[in-house]
Amino acid sequence: MNLQVAQIMESNVLVLFLLVTLSVLSACEQQEKTLEDTPVLSADGVEINYKVQGTGSPAVVFVHGWSGDMEYWKQQLPYFSRHYKVVAIDLAGHGESGHNREDWTMAAFGEDVVTVIEKLELDTFILVGHSMGGAVVVEAAQLMPDRVTGLVAVDAFHQLDLERTPRDVENILEPFKKDFARATQTSVKENLFAAASDSLLIANISSDMAAAPPSVALPALRNHLLWKPGEGLPKVPAPIKLINSDMTPTDLNAAKSFEVEIFVMSGVGHFPMLEDPGIFNTLLGNVIQEFTTKAKPRGK
Repeated sequence: MNLQVAQIMESNVLVLFLLVTLSVLSACEQQEKTLEDTPVLSADGVEINYKVQGTGSPAVVFVHGWSGDMEYWKQQLPYFSRHYKVVAIDLAGHGESGHNREDWTMAAFGEDVVTVIEKLELDTFILVGHSMGGAVVVEAAQLMPDRVTGLVAVDAFHQLDLERTPRDVENILEPFKKDFARATQTSVKENLFAAASDSLLIANISSDMAAAPPSVALPALRNHLLWKPGEGLPKVPAPIKLINSDMTPTDLNAAKSFEVEIFVMSGVGHFPMLEDPGIFNTLLGNVIQEFTTKAKPRGK
């Protein structure tokens, strides 16, 4: 065999080796995607969409608020996936998840979160919920209290002892029932942002939330407004912290009575994770670090 033929054969073997290696890597990536990104059925048969990035324990599970989706955490997933496995969920009726549910309760949304956690076989995790997502993660935590390292509610629970009557709630819902899109856009623009908030962000979020299906949004909002934090929080032994905007005052005495610690952000509205992701990520990172090193169950 002459040198030229030997070089050709060696080159062909190298190409074949590279092709096989790439094929194996592609298969592994596809298998990982199949295992970790394929939608899963919630307890009542609704398909739940979710996204997984990164590795590390405990996992950090992000839950969006009313009429949102996992994209509201787009500034957090790349940041925290550098050190932790992060999971973002589309609750039923939101984002890419299914809509075939009859009762849009906080407990049912909590089951959505639990279903994803069980699918991913997460042993320990931190739950982060924005707005209505705060109620959802409290519901989820009650179903697996021994595995939750801590809860973070984002711009939620400003009045932990608040209880609304059904009449109060129907009065709040009245304009949304008459013209959902208009009422949602108006409410978001006028009530959920600070004076310094970015105008483009305001326009994008108000339009996005106004596009939610009223068949999901109205009963979900009703059930959220009727949900009582004071009933759910005592059932969760894990430490709970709030990262709230100062645009809406937080009742410090009520929070103290429930052993809930508060961190306040200034110059932002209802979406601090999007309005000032730098400060928010630093605050949340510190909370996660505290949960994993020295946090104790409440009441201990």
